[in-house]
Amino acid sequence: MAEKRRIYLDNNATTPLHPEVKKTILSAMEIYGNPSSLHSFGRQARSHVEQARDHVARFIGASSDEIMFVASGSEGNNTILSILNCECRGCEFNSCRDRELVTTTIEHPCIMEASKCLKERGMKVHYAGVDADGKVVMDRFKDLVTGNTGLVSVMMANNEIGTIQDIRTLSGIAHAKGAMFHTDAVQAVGKVPVDVNDLGVDFLTLSGHKIYGPKGIGAVYIRKDSPFCPLIRGGHQERGRRAGTENTIGIVALGKAIEMRALEMVEEEKRLLQMKEALREGIRTSIPDIHFVGHPTDSLPGTLNVSFDGAEGEAILLYLDLEGLAVSTGSACASGSLDPSHVILATGLPQECAHGSIRFSLGRENTMEDIAYLLDVLPKVIRRIRGMSTAYARRQ
Repeated sequence: MAEKRRIYLDNNATTPLHPEVKKTILSAMEIYGNPSSLHSFGRQARSHVEQARDHVARFIGASSDEIMFVASGSEGNNTILSILNCECRGCEFNSCRDRELVTTTIEHPCIMEASKCLKERGMKVHYAGVDADGKVVMDRFKDLVTGNTGLVSVMMANNEIGTIQDIRTLSGIAHAKGAMFHTDAVQAVGKVPVDVNDLGVDFLTLSGHKIYGPKGIGAVYIRKDSPFCPLIRGGHQERGRRAGTENTIGIVALGKAIEMRALEMVEEEKRLLQMKEALREGIRTSIPDIHFVGHPTDSLPGTLNVSFDGAEGEAILLYLDLEGLAVSTGSACASGSLDPSHVILATGLPQECAHGSIRFSLGRENTMEDIAYLLDVLPKVIRRIRGMSTAYARRQ
């Protein structure tokens, strides 16, 4: 009996390790010294940590002393939002603690939950809406950012629909009002060009496991002279900005993942875009009653979100999984919820469409053969599910 095909199309949730990153991890297991120790074992570890820091910094146009390693994108995002609520006496950010936060209605759950927490503690939080393509509505955004705004946080590329925001313009609006600007660039870094100076951001977050590195490691860019207050306190690690013995293996692996992105990203971006457009056209011509969600051009090259009328997203996911195809119904971080995607709803689609959305996120290991197989299986799956839907049958 032939082995079932197994095709991974959920790269926005997490990516497989790059082969070179695997080799680096195995080698880094021999680097067991504490990077804070002064003996030769510690100096060896410190050297590898700083080399990785340089790789990350150069890749996004920063200097190495502007990079802080963290355990995840979620930790990085929480760290930046938490400085708005700092109550430390003498803290450089304390004078801003009563100022307001502006974010959007389509942020990652870690931003949504952190902003909700700030709101419950008495801070004013404003949510900028988006249009049908998932782009921030500029006129409304301009109204929300005022002289009372302390921080603006806008995701660069959305994890569910792939829409890329005009961060340069948004950060300019924020700075004109005296506010600082943070972007969650976890889905953008390593997939599209990112330069912190061109974007004009004060803070930026990235994560290793979205770019073929390991889980449990990320980084935050903190522009020189930006006010900052640590979330995790203790030792002097990361220039006093994040306590805890450095995850040397993870940091070294992140550095290698970034190094490989610098070598491969440009060509991969072209290839992913070709596959995505082939998938879009194949779905459009073979399956009726669908909605593509997200901006048609200003979006990640490997992300395509589609809503199928009369078909539940979870049913589509499970039937595709039986055929060896791994996809997502939205953010993996919200997969435990039965509620429809807040991102899809924010674009104006009704709840039934949000419940029927599937995210296909392509990566470096995918091929046109994978797309052909998906396009062979998907129409049959949708017909089968719709055939069991009395509500869809009544519409025909």
